[in-house]
This record gives sequence, C-alpha cells and structure tokens, in this order.
Amino acid sequence: MRLEELLDDAVVSPAVPQGMLPRLERFLEPFLAALDTAQQRAHAHHYAAGLVSDLGRKNAEGIAYLHDQERQGLQKFLGQAAWQERPLLTELARQVGDQLGESDGVLVLDPSGFPKKGDASVGVQRQWCGRLGKIDNCQVAIYLAYASRVEHALVDCRLYLPREWAKDKQRREQAGIPKGVRFRTRHELALQLLDEHGPQLPHAWVTGDDEMGRCGWFRAQLRQRTEPYLLAVPSNTSVRDLTVAPSPAPGRGRPPAIPFQRVDRWAAAQPAAAWQTVEVRDGAKGPLCVQGVRTLVQARSDGRVSDAVEWLVVFREQQGDGRWKHDYLLADAPLTTPLEEFARVFKAEHRIEECLQRAKSEAGLAAYQVRTWVGWHHHQALALLATWFLTQETRRGKKIHAGVDGPAGALVCGAAAAAGVGL
Repeated sequence: MRLEELLDDAVVSPAVPQGMLPRLERFLEPFLAALDTAQQRAHAHHYAAGLVSDLGRKNAEGIAYLHDQERQGLQKFLGQAAWQERPLLTELARQVGDQLGESDGVLVLDPSGFPKKGDASVGVQRQWCGRLGKIDNCQVAIYLAYASRVEHALVDCRLYLPREWAKDKQRREQAGIPKGVRFRTRHELALQLLDEHGPQLPHAWVTGDDEMGRCGWFRAQLRQRTEPYLLAVPSNTSVRDLTVAPSPAPGRGRPPAIPFQRVDRWAAAQPAAAWQTVEVRDGAKGPLCVQGVRTLVQARSDGRVSDAVEWLVVFREQQGDGRWKHDYLLADAPLTTPLEEFARVFKAEHRIEECLQRAKSEAGLAAYQVRTWVGWHHHQALALLATWFLTQETRRGKKIHAGVDGPAGALVCGAAAAAGVGL
C-alpha cells in the first residue's frame, strides 16, 4: 500500500523545479548574512547548490568541479576557515518553528551513525552504528528534529566525542578539537540540543528511540524540565505495574511488593480485550491503525528503581507474515492523556528516520570527506540547510501538484535536470 502511494506521488509537474536556482539564492540570504566575507558567502552558496544537485559524490572536491572551480578553495572553506556555523543553525531553528510550528509539536532526539574507515576522522571508533545494525567503526551524532502535522525537519546535531578521544591530547590536536570541548554522554548532548532550541520550537512532547529512553537519568532530567515525553525502551526493561493490587500478606505484616517484570512479558500477558485499536494516519485505501495498551508503572533503569510514576505504553502492528511487531515506551504525561495522543507522538518519533534518510540520500549529509572537528560541523550545518531547502521545495511542489504524503525532494532534483535547470 505504501509503495502504491509513493508511486502515485512520483509524478512531478514541470512547474515544480522551474526557478529553483533563484529560489535557492533567496533561501540562503538570511543564513549567509552571518558569514564575514563575500568569498565565504560565495563558497557557502556553491557548496549548498552542490548538496542539492544530482552529483553522485557530494564532497568538496566533486562540488568544486561541478562549479568549474579549484578544489582547494572550497576544501579550505569547509575544513579550515574560521566561520561559525551556530548562527546558521539558530536561524534554521527559527524558520522551522515559524513555518512548521504547532503548539502540540514533537521534538525528536535520535543518534545516527556514519560508517568510517581508519581512525583519523574526529570521533571515530568501534561503537554501535544504527545504520549498520551492529558495532562497527563509525562516527555517531545526536540529531534534533521537529515534527508537526505540517511537516518534519532536522534542526541541529551534536557530534559524540568518545571518552578515549576526549582524553587523547595528540588525537585532539590532529583533529582540531577545541580545548573547551569535553566528554559528554549522548544523553547530555541531547539535553544541550533541547535546552538550546526548545524555546524556539513550539512543542508539547519530547520523544526518541530506545537508546534515549533506556536511561533513567535522562528521563528524570526531562521531568525536571517539565518536558512531557514518550520514549521507546528495550523489551527487557523492568517495570512494576502499579494498577495491580498487591497480594495479601500471609500474616499481619506488610503485603509483599508487586514484583518487577519485563515489559515484553507484561504485554504478552494482556488479554485480547485489553488492546485498543487506534488510527494513526490516513492511507490511500483507508486508515492505518495500530493496537495499543497501557498502564501506570514504576520502572527500574540503570540498576535503580525510579521514584516517579510513568506510563508504560505498548503498541503493536501486524506484519505481512501474521506476526505482531511490538514497541514499548515509557511516558511522563497527565493521567487524562488519551491513547490516541500517545499514538500520534509515537508515529512522530519515526519521522526523524525519514528526515535522516532525506538528508543522507538527497542532501549529502553522510557524503563528507573531512576529518577535523571544524570540517565535520561546517558540512553538517550546510547539509541541514540544504535539507531544509528541499523540504520547502517539497511543500511547494505539493501545492502545485497535489499528491500523497511522500517525500518529493529527490524527484524535484531529477525533474530539474530533465527540464534543463542545472545545479
């Protein structure tokens, strides 16, 4: 069904890419105003244009040749020039909040890995790489995305610097890591993103995958910030169901505490009548639904029992082979929160995967060939801007040529080439 929807959405009107280059130039103006020199602004414009082009390898060398330039100038701008990317990302967050903002928007935090060879690129080491689904040589960054009913977009990122890198003076010098940069856990980096951009992005929820949700300290930090959350957790997370009456005491003593159990075993024990069917979005052939069940629990994370009461929410979807796929989540939300609202936020969490896929496949997010701290952050900032531009082009294309809710950025580029609009 999803494939048919995407194919139906794959027809692009010639009016969509027309005038794309002038729109890109106007789009970049508020961002490039933060750069110091005309040369830096020209390099940034050329690099962004290359990122949204149909180049096979979107690195500094390939983009320079696309514009018939010497590669050294663009490489120096990317990896050595002393320009600050933070003002560009602040403007990006402001635009995303203004154009996509809704009061019940969702902030999504998610780590993403970049497979790498060798050990010279900043932050690279053997660690869990979600892109490969295994431990391998890679860099890892934490991304912040914003999701609303209007659209979804990446906003900012932080490179995870492993403890071994943070303590190695020689490797720090070779990679140009600033002296003020210290080791921070992935959850601490996520909180930095939230604290910096949360006020600019209207939202009612924070969500993330099970790497974010498994950490009890992180959930406690969100509660301290009064940030309602719905975070995925692993299937072996231990919880105590607080809605179950304790067993009577054998004598006059205190009744025994309700035992802890894994969330997957708790879900497996629920009767069929306990599962509620919830519609999550419209499809071409009818509404798409999941089944959900929930209860109030006390969770045990990092070997400690939480002193907070949280929702345990479980959603399941039936696969093509008839088996059920389960997702387990812990939430801090009012008791009056309906299951339908949990389902909406649950589906919003998956939007960051679409954002990352769009950025990597269409805007060269993972195509960089830089090894330094500055080069990595410069490339990421410009790739996020390019992705945001393609997101706006997608929205514009949908207004011109109505279709289903599939991403159209790559199709816009392809149509641009066919129409003779070169990037």
